[in-house]
Amino acid sequence: MRYIIIGAGAVGGAVGGRLAGAGHEVVLVARGAHHAALRDGGLRLRVPDGEFTYRLPVVDGPAGLGALRADDVLVLAVKTQDTERALDAWGPAPVEGGGTAAERLPLLCAQNGVEGQRMALRRFRHVYGVCVWLPATFVEPGAVSAAGSPLTGILHLGRYPHGTDGTARRIAADLEKARFEAPVVPDLARWQYAKLLSNLANAVEAVTGPVESEAALALVDRVRAEGVAVLDAAGIGYASVAEQRALRGDKVTLLPLPDAPRGGGSSWQSLTRGTGSIEADYLNGEIALLGRLHGVPTPLNDLLQRLANTYARERREAGSMPPEELVRLADEAEAAVGKPPAQP
Repeated sequence: MRYIIIGAGAVGGAVGGRLAGAGHEVVLVARGAHHAALRDGGLRLRVPDGEFTYRLPVVDGPAGLGALRADDVLVLAVKTQDTERALDAWGPAPVEGGGTAAERLPLLCAQNGVEGQRMALRRFRHVYGVCVWLPATFVEPGAVSAAGSPLTGILHLGRYPHGTDGTARRIAADLEKARFEAPVVPDLARWQYAKLLSNLANAVEAVTGPVESEAALALVDRVRAEGVAVLDAAGIGYASVAEQRALRGDKVTLLPLPDAPRGGGSSWQSLTRGTGSIEADYLNGEIALLGRLHGVPTPLNDLLQRLANTYARERREAGSMPPEELVRLADEAEAAVGKPPAQP
């Protein structure tokens, strides 16, 4: 199988690089300065066992490949807010022997949240979800780092909306040869919603910086508890913290990498890079949506969604709000629950 990594940033670059290092055929899809750096100098992947450069085919869209092959696997690793654009580009792409990518090829959604795969299922017949637990950083154009050891990450796989099949197992086997653990599970959603609960802290980190102070840690606990209340009200199951810890054990330990400092998570990286967008609508916003559908107030996730989007839109500095200020705003948001909306 040939793997086409649509969005060769932190996660996509780490997955693509590790697959290439294990001898698999990989094509990277990127734009702008990152595309130029990958084309001219290759993908530089910094990991605990060294820095590796992979000279791989690089395109900015399906036109650069001509007709896709019947053995291609599309790995969608863009942020969820960029999903529609990627689906627009790749869904109609022709495949050798007839038909389109949307009709014939497997699409793996290696993304945070749960919405990207739902978007994909409107277009693609063969959609697979991935629960991504892969600490990775976009270092600079052409370079990404992944500090996990001895495994680079853990990637649960399953068909969307549920089930498993031979394709998922073949992909998992390739990933496991490439320094990942890749359990194939019929109930992938349990793991994705568990990851969603942990990703609710992404906006806290993006706005206030590393979640280290007692105030920030306590706020994260409150935000997660709000998410748990919403999922429980919606009847959505999720893997427990204990279950996740038991699975991970010490399989992915973060080690310091020279010249590749570990930055924050994906939302923090979006602000640091000044992309102008952030995935809060599909993390905290997912909890807000479910809360409205099931009658559960979500003032903390509403606040974080709004702040994260403001920081991205206005290109504010990541981590520039003091944690105490965010806690104050959170207290006010919770106190206002039940009050009528302010009049314009």
